[in-house]
Amino acid sequence: MFIVRTEESFDSAHFLAGYDGKCKNIHGHRWKVVLEVAKEELDKSGMVIDFTEIKKELKVFVAQLDHSFIIERNSLRYETHKTLVEDGFKIVEVDFRPTAENFARYIFQEFKKKGFAIRAVEVYETPKNCARYE
Repeated sequence: MFIVRTEESFDSAHFLAGYDGKCKNIHGHRWKVVLEVAKEELDKSGMVIDFTEIKKELKVFVAQLDHSFIIERNSLRYETHKTLVEDGFKIVEVDFRPTAENFARYIFQEFKKKGFAIRAVEVYETPKNCARYE
């Protein structure tokens, strides 16, 4: 099995609504996303995939999240959400709790839909803490 990896980073804030711990407060991370693509055989160019292709897609993906406030849909009061949007803040709403674990699965599924032979996705919240989805 041949496996290649590429990574990108983005900065954003989030919080975990209803969580009983420090992460219930708004806080930020320099998230790192690592994609692994795997194939049994190499293509005619001797590659699993052209790094340019996967890196381009990953850069576009993380750019949508960069310097944003990522929230679980309906986790903020309507008035709070409205005020943040009116004040020009970049809000990204997701249909899941914005944890490293859920982001790893979400990114895996999104890149699978794009036709990539994704083997695994790792999402780091800090340099020492990551979640992996295979």
